[in-house]
Amino acid sequence: MTTKGTPGRVVRIDDETWAAYGELCAAEGTSRADDLRRHAHARVTAWRKQQARQGAIKRRLDSLQDSDD
Repeated sequence: MTTKGTPGRVVRIDDETWAAYGELCAAEGTSRADDLRRHAHARVTAWRKQQARQGAIKRRLDSLQDSDD
């Protein structure tokens, strides 16, 4: 458990990439952890929107099929 109450995660990344990623994040004024959290959050948000769109399309198609019966 981390000090902020969220569980830690293990991510396997080679040392060279991890070091360069640390430099990149520092240059952008963020931490690797914050950058990874933002990336994961953005991906999940986009995925959920896509899932909702697909659900809406399916519901619309189902309602059109029901009205044809």
